[in-house]
Parts: sequence; C-alpha cells; structure tokens
Amino acid sequence: MAKVNAILSLHQQGWSQRKIALELNVNRETVAKHIAASRTGHAEEHCNSGDSKPAKAPTGSEDSKPAETSTESAASRSDCEPWRQRILVMLEQGLSAKRIHQDLAEEGFSGSYYSVRRFVRDLGRRRPLPFRRLESPPGEEAQVDFGQGAPVRQPNGRKKRPHLFRIVLSHSRKAYSEVVDRQTTENFIRAIENAFWHFGGVTKTLVIDNLRAAVTKADWFEPELNPKIESFCQHYGVVILPTRPRTPRHKGKVEKGVDYAQENALKAKTFDSLNEQNEYLADWETKVADTRLHGTTRKQVGKMFREVEKATLQSLPTERFPFFHEGQRRVHRDGHVEVDKSYYSAPPEYVGRQIWVRWDSRLVRLFNHRHEQLAVHVKRQPGEFSTHASHLADEKIATVERGAEWLLRKVSCIGPHSGQWAEDVIRRRGVAGLRVLQGLLSLTKKHSAKTVESACEIAVSYGAYRLANVRKLIDRDAPKQEQLEFIEDHPMIRNMEVYGSLVRDAVEQQKQRQSHG
Repeated sequence: MAKVNAILSLHQQGWSQRKIALELNVNRETVAKHIAASRTGHAEEHCNSGDSKPAKAPTGSEDSKPAETSTESAASRSDCEPWRQRILVMLEQGLSAKRIHQDLAEEGFSGSYYSVRRFVRDLGRRRPLPFRRLESPPGEEAQVDFGQGAPVRQPNGRKKRPHLFRIVLSHSRKAYSEVVDRQTTENFIRAIENAFWHFGGVTKTLVIDNLRAAVTKADWFEPELNPKIESFCQHYGVVILPTRPRTPRHKGKVEKGVDYAQENALKAKTFDSLNEQNEYLADWETKVADTRLHGTTRKQVGKMFREVEKATLQSLPTERFPFFHEGQRRVHRDGHVEVDKSYYSAPPEYVGRQIWVRWDSRLVRLFNHRHEQLAVHVKRQPGEFSTHASHLADEKIATVERGAEWLLRKVSCIGPHSGQWAEDVIRRRGVAGLRVLQGLLSLTKKHSAKTVESACEIAVSYGAYRLANVRKLIDRDAPKQEQLEFIEDHPMIRNMEVYGSLVRDAVEQQKQRQSHG
C-alpha cells in the first residue's frame, strides 16, 4: 500500500513513469497499472491484489483462473497450513512460490498455485535484504558524478544550464566542484585532473557511472573504457571502477554531494559565464562545504581531510596529463600516415592497413589494433616527413643511402688491400667516392674476390685510386691464349737443302721449255 501511495504521489508531482519506476525499483508496467487504476477509482482494488504483476498459473494446476472467491481463498490457505514447516524450509532455500507449488504437488499437495503464493506472501519471507553500507579507508576512493549547474547568460540574452561536475573523497567527504559546457571526454579528464591538483594528491580508485565520455561499453564485470581515459589512469596511477548500470546507490556519497551543491550553492542563482560560476563554487567549497559538520561522519569535512586523508593520497606526477587527439589512419603506399598535414612512417608490413594514431603538441604515436605501440615520432611542421630508418624495406634502400661506413665494411670483406684502397678513395674524394666503392663491389659479381683483391693491392702500391685502374689491372691478370714454341728440327720437317734442290730443278726445267719453244 505504501509503494502504491508513493507511485501516485510522485505521479501527481509530475514525475514520468520511467523515473518513478527507477526511483522505486519497480516494473514500469506496474507503475502504469496503478496510475490507470487511480484514474478509474479502483486503486484500492489494485492495492489489495498482492503482487504487482500476477504470475500465470502453471500448466496442470487445478486453478487456472486469475481470481478466486473469498470462500475458495480461505479453503486454499487452510490447505497450505499443514505444509507450513515444509514451505518455510523451501523459502530458506530461496525457492520461488511457483517452484514451491510444483514440489508440493509432487509430494501430494492438492491446493492451487495462487493459494501457495498468498500463503508465502502472508509469511512475509520475501522482504528484500537491507543494503550494506561500505566505508572507505583514507586515500582509497573518490566518487564522481554530474548534475545540473546554475543558468549562465548567453550573449543572445538566453540562459543555458551547464553540467555540474562533482568529485567527493569517500572517507573525509572533501569535494571539488566545477561546471562545464558539455560532457566530453576532454572536459571529464580535465575536471578530474583539476580535482587531483586541488586535493594535492590522487586516490587509488575512482567510482564513476557509465557516462559515454568515459565508458564505451558498460559491463559490470569487464567494462570497456575510452582509450584516453585509460591513458589518463596510467599517467596518474588511478583505477576507474564504473558502477553497475542503473544502480546509483553504488556511488551514494557523490549522489548526495551533487544534491547538496545544487541545493545549497547554486539554487536560484544565475551567472554571466562559466568562469564566474566556477570561481563562486571554489569559494563556496572552502567557506561552506569544508566547514560543515557532516551528518554521517559527525566531523568537520575540511579538518578531517587535512588531518587524516590528505597525507594518504598518492603523489601527483611531475606534470599534467598531455591530452591527445586520436583517430584511425590508413598507411599509404609510401609507408607514411598523414596527421595534421604532416607525414609519419610506419613499419612496412602495415602498408595499406588501418592503424591508430594519437598525437599531442609534442609527439605522434602509432598503435596497432591491439593498442600496441608501433612507433613514436616528434611532431613535425605541416608538409614535413618523419621517417625512421627501420621502417624502410631493405629492397628500397639504395647502397649510397646506407653511408660510407656500411660501404667500407662491405669492401673490407673482399680483403685487406681492397679495404685499404676503399678508405684511401673516401679520404681523397669524399662523397663522390661512395659510388666508386659501389662500382668496386659490383666487380665481385663478375670476378672472384681473389682477383679483385690482387688488383687493389697493385693499385695501392702505385697510388692509383680510380675504378678504371682496377678494371685494367683485372683485365691484365685474366688468363691468355696459350702460344706454341717454334721447333726447328722435327722428323716430319725436311731439310732446307732438299727444298733448295727442288727449287733449282724447277727453275732449270722452266728454262729448257723456253729454249725449245
């Protein structure tokens, strides 16, 4: 009856059915039913009907009708009386009225489900357990919530209500208040940070509700936090613990604290700007909120904070949290991502893939989809490139780009004389000598290392430091065609006198033919 009266009273005050259901922890259909009954004059009938939403009789029950006569009701209750002790045991086990009726029916009970339900109700065994009040040790916990601030006059003459941020230390009830225009992630982080610096330390945990600025997915067991909030927690060494959805009593200290600030500090006030309202709140916290005797602790808030809790807070970091921006970027074919019109390299295996980028005024950080850091770059001016050497594929690095030291190490692998020749070339010709060393290395593709080493040894001895000299020396050292030795005497070769006789005979025969002719 008291709950029905509360529903009707809140409805007359203009509360919505949703708000009444949340406040009284009842079903919204129950609220609608009692409001409708009050309009038709049947509120009393509904008040005496037992549960707010009658359950249907189970299949096979003797009584499937939604209501009974008074005679039948009395008979049903008398039927349950012999089973009182058995029903009490079942209630201690946490069984529902429907389950009790089912078990009793199997044991020979002939009454209806509704008779069991009324009997259980009359026993009064279903009263809810009282809430357990939890107190926190000093420096352990702070609770955070938002309410409505006082109206702020706009340039166009209209008034706008900002959001009132309030954080309360759970042990001493020391608080910090600030109004913001929107509940963005940046405003939320900055307000908490301002509170930490106002307190002079950091609590171990922060209890918040599931506001969108901080929680991307509400889950009592494993909530998903905004990545910026996670970075903020790492920076300050604090753990954020979102409450169970739609359970405001999990942060009851700050719930009452917000109401106190709205009623005591801001009610019936109007300000010209957010800054003016924040200055007023800071003064009110010091002169009023800190000097009051808290109704629960029975101690002065500011004094308890200074003497007990302040020394237990964690130390502040050396600098404030560097608030960053973030977003997804695709790695271009040149291996870079674009951030604020500047370009930053990523590992070559991420070309064409999406990665996360976080940047502030000083640094640009690249992350994969698991939020593992891939690279850190110093923030560049628009149009500039920042490229890490480790992000360049080996196939795309020219030999000259690798530098003189790398080339000298490669040439020294041919042999000590080659290394000496290369060092002399760099010393004499400077940067122009890099390509000369590149050409010397290319000779090893056609000739053996021993041949190149020999040519360099001769070149060093003559002080010849041109690549053309080494090439000529290699060509001279190449194998030549074998030449046969001239032999004067051989069995197959006739004596020169024989050839002379043959010549003389031929000449004589020629003369005889001419004389006869």
